[in-house]
This record gives sequence, C-alpha cells and structure tokens, in this order.
Amino acid sequence: MQKIGILGGGQLGRMLIQAAINYPYDIYILDPDPNAPCSQLTSHFQVGELTHFDTVYHFGKKVDILTIEIEHVNADALERLEAEGVQVYPQSQVVRIIQDKRVQKQFYQTEQIPTADFVLINQKNELQNHVDFLPAFLKLGKAGYDGKGVLKLTHTSDFEQAFEAPSLLEKAVAIDKEISVIVARNLNGEISTFPVVELVFDPVLNLVDYLLCPAQITNDQAQQATTLAKQIIEKLGMVGLLAVEMFLTKEGKILVNEIAPRPHNSGHQSIEGNETSQFEQHLRAINNLPLGSTEVRMPSAMVNLLGAPAHIGEAHYEGLGEVLRMPQVYVHLYGKKITKPGRKMGHVTIIENNIDRLLEKVEQVKNRLQVVARK
Repeated sequence: MQKIGILGGGQLGRMLIQAAINYPYDIYILDPDPNAPCSQLTSHFQVGELTHFDTVYHFGKKVDILTIEIEHVNADALERLEAEGVQVYPQSQVVRIIQDKRVQKQFYQTEQIPTADFVLINQKNELQNHVDFLPAFLKLGKAGYDGKGVLKLTHTSDFEQAFEAPSLLEKAVAIDKEISVIVARNLNGEISTFPVVELVFDPVLNLVDYLLCPAQITNDQAQQATTLAKQIIEKLGMVGLLAVEMFLTKEGKILVNEIAPRPHNSGHQSIEGNETSQFEQHLRAINNLPLGSTEVRMPSAMVNLLGAPAHIGEAHYEGLGEVLRMPQVYVHLYGKKITKPGRKMGHVTIIENNIDRLLEKVEQVKNRLQVVARK
C-alpha cells in the first residue's frame, strides 16, 4: 500500500483519512497533541512537533508521499526529504512562500496578482510613518491562523496594541463579499477548480460563520475568480490542493486576500455538495491521479460549529437531536473532547435547491445546535 504521511492531525487530517479509506493508502499522522482528532483513526499516529527538523525529517522517511493539513511546519525538513526522493506535496518552496504573509504578498506583487495595497512593518514604531494608510489591517508575518494575528487599526491610538514582530500593514478595502476558490493540480499539470463559494464571517471571532455554494455573484465575477485561482497554482507550480480566499470589492474588483496549500474550511461543503470532495481531490492530486468532477450536486451551505462563548470543558452538543431530524442536513463532529470559545468543533452541511430555503435552514442550524461545556 502507498504510505501517505500527513503533517498535522486536526480535523482536516481526519477528513483526509475518511476520504482515503476507499483507496489503497496507509495513512501516517504526526501531531503534537496525543488527543488530536486523527489519533483514533489510524494505527500510525505519532506525537511530535511539526516545527522540529529531526521529528519531521524522520517521520517523512517512513512514507512515500508527505503532505500537510497545516502550513506551520518545518520547511527545511521538507526540502531535505525532497532532495532524498520523498514526494512532498505541496513542495517545500510553496510552503515557504505561504508560511510568511509578507512573502506571500510580495509574490502577488511580483506575479501581478491583484491584491490590496500593503507595506511591510518590522516593528510597531514604524506604524507612525504610515498614518495615511489607515484604516488598515495589521497581520503577523508568521504564525497567525483562524483570525489570530490580525488586528484592525482605525486610529493611531490602536498602535499600542500592534505586534512587536515583522508584520504586514494592509489597506482596508470596501468589501461587498468574501469569496473562495479551491483549485487542485496534479503532477501531470491537470488543473481543476471547485465552484466559487461565498463566505460570511463572524465579526467578533473573525472566523467563517457559514458559507454558500455556489456564491451569489455574477458569472463574470465567478469566471474572474476561477481564472485567478488557476493562475496562482500554475505560477507556484504547486501539486496538491490550494484554497484562494478573495475579496469582491464594492467597485466589483476581485482582490486575492490569502492562500492555503491544503484542504480548507471553505471547502467542507464539498463532501455532500459536490461530485468529488476537496479531500478526495487532494489525495488524487498528490498521487497524480485524474482529478475528479467538481460539479455541484445541489446548492449547499456549511455552518461552522464553534465553541460557545464562556464555555470551557468537556464538549456537549446541545440540540444535536433536533438538527439530525432536519432533512438534507449532515453533521460532522471532529472528535475534540474539550470545547473552548470559538474553537472549531465540527461543521454542518446543508443541501437545498431553493436558496431562500437554504438560508432558512442555516439560521435554524445556528439557533438549534450549540457546543457547550457539559455540566
């Protein structure tokens, strides 16, 4: 059997394992948490730090193909493994670009990919030189994730909260919608895109609250977004799955926000909503198999199940029975034992031909199903 190693044992790795079950693949997982969501799904689960060179290197030597479900990994170890014949997808040079938002933005600039204006900041006292850039978002160059490492700066009084680390100051743009395109490319150069999805964010947590597929945008806008996603994966020369998050501005322009070289929260609905899920597509791409059809089976929505505010402790899914009674509603729980405010604990996919009815079901799921601490 083909040995596939995954760096990271979270929910994305868990859903990759679920997609791999029907194929001749033996899945190996490396994660620092012994209770990670993948820990019970494979007999090849190893506890170890993803940023430690020797740990990643020796783990990679056990497998035929090495991939990731989180980009905060040791890229030097990936490069060494590539040199020694291990197939690493996404490739180490791609991971290096995406690990640092500053490098990522410079890549867009060099390759003439439309993106919001930005300046690079090395320490927070430099912000005083860019007061005319406000309002803006300050983003940590490295280690930010799930809305962390992002700070909105509206007035100079906000500068005190700024990061004392190399960062990116990005000019705020007037956003009509936030959208995402997931694109896959295999070693033969075959490229396939999923339909554009529309993302609705929680304004407090800065995380996706829910998404709609396909996005409620014009055909021309969808084509522009799809073309951009294809251009980026081609310019990177990347093998695997790439999520491209974009802004649709009030003026109708499409700007690339950020990219992730792995399965992504903006593709979870594809398990039930598309002919091929993003997880199966990733496995097809890294194994150089023909890419699957991404046709929409039915319009869909995905609701993130986040830990309720002020609840820390053993997870309890309040209202689960009510949601399970709803037709064309599919619950995915990630197997995390402990809930915390804003922690991603699962998601719910809804499929429905009527968009108004789809949105009604989104609200019903959000109101009925809560992740709280068991009393």
